[in-house]
Amino acid sequence: MLVTSFVAQDLVALAPALVIVLGADVGTALMARILTFDLSWLSPLLIFIGVIFFLGRKQSRAGQLGRVGIGLGLILLALELIVQAVTPITQANGVQVIFASLTGDILLDALIGAMFAIISYSSLAAVLLTATLTAAGIISFPVALCLVIGANLGSGLLAMLNNSAANAAARRVALGSLLFKLVGSLIILPFVHLLAETMGKLSLPKAELVIYFHVFYNLVRCLVMLPFVDPMARFCKTIIRDEPELDTQLRPKHLDVSALDTPTLALANAARETLRIGDAMEQMMEGLNKVMHGEPRQEKELRKLADDINVLYTAIKLYLARMPKEELAEEESRRWAEIIEMSLNLEQASDIVERMGSEIADKSLAARRAFSLDGLKELDALYEQLLSNLKLAMSVFFSGDVTSARRLRRSKHRFRILNRRYSHATSIACISKTCRALKPVRYI
Repeated sequence: MLVTSFVAQDLVALAPALVIVLGADVGTALMARILTFDLSWLSPLLIFIGVIFFLGRKQSRAGQLGRVGIGLGLILLALELIVQAVTPITQANGVQVIFASLTGDILLDALIGAMFAIISYSSLAAVLLTATLTAAGIISFPVALCLVIGANLGSGLLAMLNNSAANAAARRVALGSLLFKLVGSLIILPFVHLLAETMGKLSLPKAELVIYFHVFYNLVRCLVMLPFVDPMARFCKTIIRDEPELDTQLRPKHLDVSALDTPTLALANAARETLRIGDAMEQMMEGLNKVMHGEPRQEKELRKLADDINVLYTAIKLYLARMPKEELAEEESRRWAEIIEMSLNLEQASDIVERMGSEIADKSLAARRAFSLDGLKELDALYEQLLSNLKLAMSVFFSGDVTSARRLRRSKHRFRILNRRYSHATSIACISKTCRALKPVRYI
């Protein structure tokens, strides 16, 4: 899931992602072996040490290592809970009857293993349950091997289901993983009985042999499939083509990661990206004005612009968070705070404009109500003044020009006079709320 999200954001190419997925399957198999040991002491230890390091210095390297320790501890704890939750299932009479009815039909057994992995939402849980059932003598060893193969295939199907609504790049990773697992299953299934007979001669408990087979199967499949990663990537691109360029969502353009080592340049990049939020906010104001003038369909455009602004704000926030703030000069720290403040206020204002547009559109469509001509004139006057203030505020934010700042102060005073003059009209509420949202310190 992590790899598909990286590919979906164009952070990792398809071929390397498929290699990572093959390696992850081996890692999952090794984790199944590790979980057969008693590791109940390790997860609380990792969480405890991680919390100490993280709370000690959050922004330092030690703090980040502490965060990693917390994550690993929680993962181990979750896997242990999965094992504990799955084990009682083996005691259910219905489950024992179902698995006892398996007679060695390799395709049927593999299909049941795949279904169980999907139902339990984890191939790891399915493999551990299979080992437990084998140890209890409920299923035979050949059936257990088929269930393990099917569980691996089920994890591929699960990834396809989880990414069915994702973009084309993410779906290609899931498809490639599924095809690798499908090919591996088709190759090994005819030899299951031979493998079971050969492995049965080893002087190890059957449950351990199931786990070792899981590791061996995924390791061999990884090594065999590695040379075919590039052809598989090309095949997946042929099967799942890029969608037509209908997505016009704004994406960050100026947040160059290589500039983070130069604070002045990085802050300039973040400020330029904040100006793009201002441009989108200006479009939202124009859209709100159209909604007030009887175009309720514009409300959909307001939602899209609000989503765009949220994407840009999140990107700016994460970009600035990566800067070593303790190493910034006083002026750079002040500018850092200004950019965060301006982008946050614009994002909050976009939410209010979206909500107001939705309320006005709903009332216009449901009750066929509209503003009076006098009310529209008052709203237009406030709208023009507020839009002018927004443009001037973005200019002051970027340039820091003192003359423009004074003009903005006078313009704000004129807006307050207009707002008081029209305060008798309840229809002014939508503009007034928007104005309050567009009031970051020092600018609007």
